Amino acid sequence: MTKPDPVNLVITLIADAKRERLTQAFVDSMVPTLALQGIRVDKTDWLAEEIACDLFVSSADEHVVGAYVEDIMRDQPYDAVTQLLSHRRKKLLICDMDSTMITIECIDELADFVGKKAEVAAITERAMNGELNFEAALRERVILLKGLPEVVLQQCYDERVKMMPGAKQLVQTMRHHGAHAILVSGGFTFFTSRVAAELGFHEHYANTLIVRDGKLTGEVQEPILGKEAKLRTLNGSCKKLGISADEVLAVGDGANDLPMLLAAGFGVAYHAKPVVRAQAKARINHCDLSALLWAQEYRKEDIRHR
Repeated sequence: MTKPDPVNLVITLIADAKRERLTQAFVDSMVPTLALQGIRVDKTDWLAEEIACDLFVSSADEHVVGAYVEDIMRDQPYDAVTQLLSHRRKKLLICDMDSTMITIECIDELADFVGKKAEVAAITERAMNGELNFEAALRERVILLKGLPEVVLQQCYDERVKMMPGAKQLVQTMRHHGAHAILVSGGFTFFTSRVAAELGFHEHYANTLIVRDGKLTGEVQEPILGKEAKLRTLNGSCKKLGISADEVLAVGDGANDLPMLLAAGFGVAYHAKPVVRAQAKARINHCDLSALLWAQEYRKEDIRHR
């Protein structure tokens, strides 16, 4: 008697139920669609009604299945994550801040206070697309902030910084279940310190704006925290925690996040720039950050909101 192939992969289908609910009919349709490519779904399991459902796949290649699932989902209003079952619950969460944990790019908003938002935002966009050297682009933007009163930093935070939907649930739920959470940003420590405290991160790392006589000098403290520093933070944290990179969830949206996303066992491009979506192992294009909890097999009753 031939033994059945072992289940080694899971495909998690995820919906933003406020916009488009995940239906049983769609989940059922995936089984014969995948079967046409020789991909056998062993069983399905709803994590949250109308929001998230797991499809367990027997003895298949992660990359082949992932590519096919992505092709199926291209025109669908849902997200899908394909991954190995091993180390599904991650022990380290490492996140970018701007346009990932918060809804804005802080440097663009600071520039608005000196009438230079359009100029700075154009540089930010190119840097996040990988078209410019990140460190040089940061210096170029910061110099445009020269003379900005330091008190405007708090005004910017109070008036413009909004947490990304699902951010608090992601950090608090993982933290409650024993994960370590790190915020690492090419932005500024003034903002990461406050965002980390509000969301519940254990640690935060970013760049420091230089202030003299109550005003920004237009300089940033060297060395600049860029993509390599983000990767070093991931690797150093793994060593300190005694875990492997397979046990890491990394989340970001820009080109300076790519090295850490590619190094993590679960590296997610979150509403990301095209260059990041093209290379990351997983993509969230429709849902909020709570999608990353369903992908780790958390259930509705597991989610923490504070």
